Amino acid sequence: MRTTIAILKAAADETRARILLALSLKELCVCQITAVLDLAPSTVSKHLSILYGAELVNMRKCGKWVYYSLAGNDAPKSARELLKWVIASSIDTEEARRDLKKLRKVTSVPPEDLCKD
Repeated sequence: MRTTIAILKAAADETRARILLALSLKELCVCQITAVLDLAPSTVSKHLSILYGAELVNMRKCGKWVYYSLAGNDAPKSARELLKWVIASSIDTEEARRDLKKLRKVTSVPPEDLCKD
């Protein structure tokens, strides 16, 4: 039951739902997510930490960058089903269209140019 509650709480936030939608298209580094959401890096990192703790996203480090992707088949079945529902429910909103438009611009820039210290 604890896992189910953690998954539901993690997904029940607008910002985290926006992150999940962005990650449904491709793996992104923290800088890219920050640029799309126009939020402080610390805020984005906190949201990603919650999503990671609920097993909704995977994380990998590559040099100085940290990349996130949606949880795969190794995630609990309930997490995978919730991801599908959140993405399907939010994909057709005005905010999602704005975020996806920003995402196209952000991902056209190499991460090393976008993620300068």
